[in-house]
Amino acid sequence: MSTSRIKARTARDQGEPAPLLVTNAKVLANFLEDAAHYPGGHAPSLAEPRSESDIVKLLAKTKRILPVGAQSSLTGGATPMGEMVLSTAQLTSIVDVGPTAIRVGAGVPLSVLQKNLNQKGQYYPPVPTFTGAFAGGVVATNAAGAATYKYGSTRDWVCALTVVLASGDVLDIVRGEVLAHPSGYFEIEGSKGTIRIPVPTYEMPKVSKRSAGYFALPCMDLIDLFIGSEGTLGIITEVTFRLLPQVPITCWALVPAVNEEQALGLTTKLRAASQQTWHSRDPHGINVTAIEYMDRRCLRLLSEDGSDRKNAIVLRTNAEALLLAQIELPVGTPISTEYLYNEIGSALSQNAPDTALVRLCRLFHTSDVLDQVELALPDDHRRVAQFLGIREAVPEAINRRVGIVKRTTDMAIEKTAADMIVPFSCLRESLDIYRDGFERRGLDYALWGHISDGNLHPNLIPQSTEDVQRGKEAILEFGREIVRLHGCPLAEHGVGRNPVKQALLKQLYGENGIEQMRKVKEALDPNGKLAPGVLFPECGNET
Repeated sequence: MSTSRIKARTARDQGEPAPLLVTNAKVLANFLEDAAHYPGGHAPSLAEPRSESDIVKLLAKTKRILPVGAQSSLTGGATPMGEMVLSTAQLTSIVDVGPTAIRVGAGVPLSVLQKNLNQKGQYYPPVPTFTGAFAGGVVATNAAGAATYKYGSTRDWVCALTVVLASGDVLDIVRGEVLAHPSGYFEIEGSKGTIRIPVPTYEMPKVSKRSAGYFALPCMDLIDLFIGSEGTLGIITEVTFRLLPQVPITCWALVPAVNEEQALGLTTKLRAASQQTWHSRDPHGINVTAIEYMDRRCLRLLSEDGSDRKNAIVLRTNAEALLLAQIELPVGTPISTEYLYNEIGSALSQNAPDTALVRLCRLFHTSDVLDQVELALPDDHRRVAQFLGIREAVPEAINRRVGIVKRTTDMAIEKTAADMIVPFSCLRESLDIYRDGFERRGLDYALWGHISDGNLHPNLIPQSTEDVQRGKEAILEFGREIVRLHGCPLAEHGVGRNPVKQALLKQLYGENGIEQMRKVKEALDPNGKLAPGVLFPECGNET
């Protein structure tokens, strides 16, 4: 039976002294920057606890702590600004694996998690592109990725959490056991009395991805308050993830499109066919997990850098866009390349067998792309790796150009990009918004992302600090328009310390919404000890 109140416990003491604090400058240097390359990182010390007891001891002796995982944050959220860095890298236990769930330490990389599951024939679906991310980190940011279209974000797969609060109390939260009171609050019975946590009243966008501050719904589950809170409300030590009982058979399709209309039309057909399959449970239905999109500028970047040739991809000169679709095939489907060629060869015959691959090829035929499509089955490891290599080569190309201009022109130049999602019905309008906003300002840019979700990444390719400033102005303009379309300007990477993303959060929920988030933070962390400056500036530091 659910309740709105939960009782905290004391940490399980391992009988060991508090972990040593590392102050060596060379060691600390490895923790002063995350994947966002947010400038100015500095920290007095580093701790690598091995237990929840270690974390409680560190909290008792430290005023400001930044919990970090793999430091794969793209928002500066894992860049310290004077806090002690608390790395979860030693929390690597795989506590329990059952038929439907796995319980792991917060420091377990997703690649290790998947390898462990694969040996048992099980699978965890919502893995982001970077599989080196830690279990605790993906929960802290409610990470999502390409497969969110079918499987949802991290939140949908978290069954239980163990969280150490700023007070040193420990919560064991099981989904479904603690729901907000109808009057809009939770209560925690802690070692220093009862804490009442208000539930914010702002309305979240109804889209499949949100990594935009604190989750808020009437009668919500307490576990959801911590998922996506970016380490500001508690330190996650263990996670229980829900699992699929078997690894899907996945086929990949690389599809060049002669124009944007063709790319959007094909995406619409693939989405509709997949939704029909999920609804009808048709064993021969088309079952798309994800569709990635790269625009014409992305294709030029691939050609300029030779990434197409490196991955043995022939990009037709008339291609204006590229799609990479991930399709699941029915259990028992042969996965040999020979079978694939036979299916493609017979697809247009009246006597062709009714299989998922035949239906897929026929859909490609009706969209006038069958002659251009290349398919790869799971057994073709080299080709699958090349397809994925093309996808990763685009952000790498942007990052390389930003780095070159930064070194040769002005060290103030920085990566400037957005991560926004709209309802799929508004996707075409969002593309027009991104293009218009960049082009009116005379900026070079590229667009790519998870088109099956309506989640795209408008990226600036700057030549000067003036470009960066105009790019930030464009992104704030995008945010206002995406909110108007009932989308979310912060889809899958979180908010972190990035001033533009923090401004987007304020655009989404307003000053009152940010104040409600502060009230949640103050209830659980009254001294501002955990991840100060992440999500929103510390009080008195607003710019």
